[in-house]
Amino acid sequence: MICPNCSADNDRVIDSRASDDGRTIRRRRFCNHCRKRFTTYERVEQYPLKIVKKDGAREPFMREKIERGVERACWKRPISAEQIRALAVQVEAELQSDVESEVLSTVVGRLVMKRLADLDQVAYVRFASVYREFKDVEDFVAELAPLRHSTEGLND
Repeated sequence: MICPNCSADNDRVIDSRASDDGRTIRRRRFCNHCRKRFTTYERVEQYPLKIVKKDGAREPFMREKIERGVERACWKRPISAEQIRALAVQVEAELQSDVESEVLSTVVGRLVMKRLADLDQVAYVRFASVYREFKDVEDFVAELAPLRHSTEGLND
């Protein structure tokens, strides 16, 4: 690393820390030539994700859209903003770990629904009703059937 004070390329790392989001590393450095300290930040280069919508349109991935959709589904439910943010971060991390640079919106929806089912079943059904475009009560009943079977074993 080149020292910003003297332009020498002779330094050592004093301290390294990961940021809160885990994507950036902060390093405190000491220049052996001019004896000054400086900070550098490193981050992993990620390729921008594109979401392929149902109509074939492509748009950049935005974690905020997931957060807004989950917030609506969790309205008046005992779910904190931090839990919603964590869910969106988990979905984004899973999408980023995949090799593909384009992801179908249906894949994103399934990932969100999977995590919502574990977080809050009411929010899961609310999200599913919009995501799967329920037309009538039968659609709700069909979506609830697997949830009922998974919780019946818990109530015995």
